[in-house]
Amino acid sequence: MKKLRDAVAGPVLLPGDEGYAAEVASFDLNQPVRPAAAVGVTGAADVRAAVGFAARQHLPVAIRGGGHQVVTGEQDAILINTARMQDVRIDPGARTCRVEAGVRWGTVAAEAAKYGLAPASGSSPRVGVVGYTLGGGQSPVFARSQGYAADHVRRLDVVTADGQSRAVTPHSEPDLYWALLGGKSNFGVVTAIEFDLFELTEFYGGGIFFPGERAADVLDAWRRWAPGLPEQATTSVGVMRLPPMPDLPEPLRGAFVVHVRYAYLGAADEGERLLAPIRAAGTPLMDGVRLMPYTDNPLIHMDPMEPIPFYDRTTTLREFSPEVLDALIGFAGPGSGNPLLGIEIRALGGALDREPAAPNAVPTRGVPYIVFGLAVGGPDQADPLRDWLDRMVRLFDPWAVDDRRMINFLSKEEAATPEQVRLVYGADRYDRLARIKHDVDPENIFRMNHNIRPA
Repeated sequence: MKKLRDAVAGPVLLPGDEGYAAEVASFDLNQPVRPAAAVGVTGAADVRAAVGFAARQHLPVAIRGGGHQVVTGEQDAILINTARMQDVRIDPGARTCRVEAGVRWGTVAAEAAKYGLAPASGSSPRVGVVGYTLGGGQSPVFARSQGYAADHVRRLDVVTADGQSRAVTPHSEPDLYWALLGGKSNFGVVTAIEFDLFELTEFYGGGIFFPGERAADVLDAWRRWAPGLPEQATTSVGVMRLPPMPDLPEPLRGAFVVHVRYAYLGAADEGERLLAPIRAAGTPLMDGVRLMPYTDNPLIHMDPMEPIPFYDRTTTLREFSPEVLDALIGFAGPGSGNPLLGIEIRALGGALDREPAAPNAVPTRGVPYIVFGLAVGGPDQADPLRDWLDRMVRLFDPWAVDDRRMINFLSKEEAATPEQVRLVYGADRYDRLARIKHDVDPENIFRMNHNIRPA
């Protein structure tokens, strides 16, 4: 490793070195990663050196961003940690932002707000910009009006398997541009990304928590209400069994709740009028819907802020019919004994269904609903929690939209084989991705992910 240490400005850490554990730590405490070496890159030159070293040694490369990204962990891998790459540049005239690979959404939102602008960021401020966008990126505020975050990318700077930097735009390299946006980390290390911002300082939205005992009434109201919303409105709903954590507001500690999430990009009085059918569904434990600055958008979902031990699965729905509602209530409603932290249903549609001007590989256009199940627990609880998650997927199989999934929600179990990944993308899309993979990474060194093998 001496040659690698000499070639990079950042640290190169081996198992047992001081700082190694922090360098390789992931958001999911149940998926420890123990690579042969961890490289804390400080810029694109470090990335080129690390990728070149790995290629010469025929070692796989794993990429760790600054946020929630989880990678699979072969012990012979070189892990590239981009967390030190923190440059953020806003161009208020062009309404664009360029960030380096380690930047998280909370930083971008705060910087953009200084100019009256906002990004299509995710539900947590601690999610990394690059990983989120390469998986599509579904914003709780902008999703139905603007589409996926990937739809608004202007340029990606990427180091490919040959150790070279490429400036990738829809015009300079349309195939690689298409594959990167939806293909996650299969095609190289993105060192910087430039994307559009939107003129927005505040929006009407937030979350409403209802008692879980009213789940049938609230979910029935939500399933009738969500399909009729205008594209300026984005919503999801979660059936949640919250832990008794002291940082939760008192009414929510240890509570069984239905959490309706909502954002409306328009006048607050119209947003309030649209929300009336949900407010009429029951008396809430807590109502956080209001006019708020965009930087407060994490209050919509209230995602965990620190790493946790978890298991997750995802599927889709072509409809939220009375039959689906009955199945969900039986599985997760009062008296079900369901131990999952949450089962979330996101209503998609609107601009999420439309192909952007510069097409990309995001595979979920035309899917009406995404379902995401989350269980919190350590390895000693793995078998029963995974069984409940498997049961959730099987429960919704009769209403699923073939085998497509939202890539950012894809668990390790759901991407265990090339056959499963092919199903997620669909045959035509996967075959095109595999051909592009052959062109830019024929040895498949970028395989520590939901892997797309070279054709």
